Amino acid sequence: MNGKPHVLVLGGNFAGLGSAQKIREFCGEHVNITIVDRKDHLLFIPNIPADVFENKDPAIGQRMDLPPVLAQDHIEFIQGEVRGIDVDNHEVQFTPSERPGAAPGRIQYDYLVVALGNRLAYEKIDGFAEFGDSVSDIYLGNRLRRKLWDGGYKGGPIAIGSARFHQGDGAHGLEPYPGGTIPDALAACEGPPVEVMLSAATYLKKTGQGDPEKITVFTPAELIAEDAGEKVVGELLKIASDMGFNYVNKAGDISRITAEGIELENGKTLDAELKIIFPDWVAHDFMRDLPISDSEGFVITDLLMKNPKYPEIFAAGDAAAVTVPKLGAIGHQQCEIVGRQVALALGHMGDEAANKPLQPVVHCIGDMGNNQAFYIRSNSWFGGDEQVLKMGHIPFLLKMQYKNLFFRTHGKVPDWGLDFSKLLAEKISA
Repeated sequence: MNGKPHVLVLGGNFAGLGSAQKIREFCGEHVNITIVDRKDHLLFIPNIPADVFENKDPAIGQRMDLPPVLAQDHIEFIQGEVRGIDVDNHEVQFTPSERPGAAPGRIQYDYLVVALGNRLAYEKIDGFAEFGDSVSDIYLGNRLRRKLWDGGYKGGPIAIGSARFHQGDGAHGLEPYPGGTIPDALAACEGPPVEVMLSAATYLKKTGQGDPEKITVFTPAELIAEDAGEKVVGELLKIASDMGFNYVNKAGDISRITAEGIELENGKTLDAELKIIFPDWVAHDFMRDLPISDSEGFVITDLLMKNPKYPEIFAAGDAAAVTVPKLGAIGHQQCEIVGRQVALALGHMGDEAANKPLQPVVHCIGDMGNNQAFYIRSNSWFGGDEQVLKMGHIPFLLKMQYKNLFFRTHGKVPDWGLDFSKLLAEKISA
């Protein structure tokens, strides 16, 4: 209505919020920005496991209301479920989700950022609803928390692992580092299984119910958390083996979960009272068969996060095909690129400043319980030469304080935050 270009961002969690904020930062008030999300809050998913193993309700401390945060940057918010994208007519179809029975809506865009995340395919796992657990959202986190702390868990064996991830072909041929690739991943993200494995061991010791020998961690891949690099994973596996954990690799997919355990595609059966599962991450159904999507429904982009056929369409976070593994730190890197590319398209930034392609770096801090955490920084999986692993109290403080800083700044963590974290984790705790 005011003649300004309209940037429509689909999704309001980390990648959506971050992209919208960066677009506002680099374009100023020269654009109208709208976010559409089915919920009216950001869910701080990475800290749910810590709450579960500390017997805290994640519904209390892991949500940030979106409307007041967005209003500070003059970003319009629509609470609605996205139903479809008409890329030729620059239109998105949605249904308002504030109350049941809403009439469908349509909204036009000049530039589109797809940051819808993914859908967790628990329904593909036979027996999960009856016998499985996870920490991927508040409901599942609280369900597991009550088992652990209210007497549901009887002290039996624990199995923790991932279903097989189906990646798609949208990132084939991209070279983020000289001679590197965006690899094919068999698991969506395996920082959480490693985190839960270590936290579960601390829980068993704290409650007097056993030691790591009760815990089996499994992966569909040759190496668990392979994106961390062979050196880092080798160190982690040695530590885990010395502690007594059981490890099963090349498990294939999960065939079935029963009351007694987990049946794996490779023919093995893991006896387990608790089955803590991380599912396949799939694209939303309406994303499939779009001209911007790959064979699995993830958005095809170059390393500037722009679709090659529709240059007015960008993607960030888990919805992007290039985000492998589906890791928040990589999505954060992409938000900066999206913001700069939109500014370039609108003439508010030059080529040199804007055209800095994605070079993915795995940043992962995982809770281990007992006020300790592991810290990983690595780019070797993509062709880089860095692999760092640290463990101790300082990484735990960084993990907890990052969330506090994120909430206090409404998602605008200062640029120096990452460098400061690297200094603390890699130098002071060395």
